[in-house]
Amino acid sequence: MTHRLENKIAIVIGAASGIGRGVAVRFIEEGAKVILGDVDPACAATALAIGADFVPTDVSSFADVEAIVDQAVKTYGRLDIIVQNAGIYPWQLIENTSADDWDRVMAVNLRGSFNAARAAVKVMKAQGSGRILFTSSITGPHVTSPGHGHYSATKSGINGLIRAAALEFSGYGITVNGVEPGNILTEAIQLHRSPEFIKSMEDAIPLGRLGSTRDVANAFLFLASDDASYVTGTTIVVDGGQLLPEGNDFRLAPDRP
Repeated sequence: MTHRLENKIAIVIGAASGIGRGVAVRFIEEGAKVILGDVDPACAATALAIGADFVPTDVSSFADVEAIVDQAVKTYGRLDIIVQNAGIYPWQLIENTSADDWDRVMAVNLRGSFNAARAAVKVMKAQGSGRILFTSSITGPHVTSPGHGHYSATKSGINGLIRAAALEFSGYGITVNGVEPGNILTEAIQLHRSPEFIKSMEDAIPLGRLGSTRDVANAFLFLASDDASYVTGTTIVVDGGQLLPEGNDFRLAPDRP
């Protein structure tokens, strides 16, 4: 390991499993002290397993997000990085989505991102430095599918928030960026999707496989590190080339020109 985050203090919200856990593990490997936040009590076991702290956190509650930020400062004296990864994506056609359903997805995914930025900036502004990072998605900003209207709206909104926050916070040494994962082979995908569905997704990706949580975590690591000190207001797409093809016939055999 290159110790790119040596002595850095990081919060990862939405870290019980999947991408959030992968980001936390990668940060710890590179020397960071990490505090995990999640509504899932199983996150306590995750924290114990990977050597992180845990603070129960409902990202839709500003008080909860403020509390985990306060805990980081109380424990370690500062906060260098915050990753807002928490998100929900119930499959619902727009015509079947109630106002309450819509508001809940907005509250977790979009208001949660606002809460993370608002809570972190106060500490980072006083320090004169910081990294605020979000998990966006290719779904919403670039593509979508039936049943993901609310989710698509939140991820597009997160990208707008990234740009606005990057501009507002730029004078204080704070960068704001995000990662747009494509189809990532998380525990949730394996649990809720059939092997046939996963195979169909693989067939749509030029690199021929779903991404791993480590693929996404490596992008977050770059944005959290000093290597990205001049990068702000943008997102990195991690999708194995999924957005590139114009149609389904895109693979060339090795011996074809």
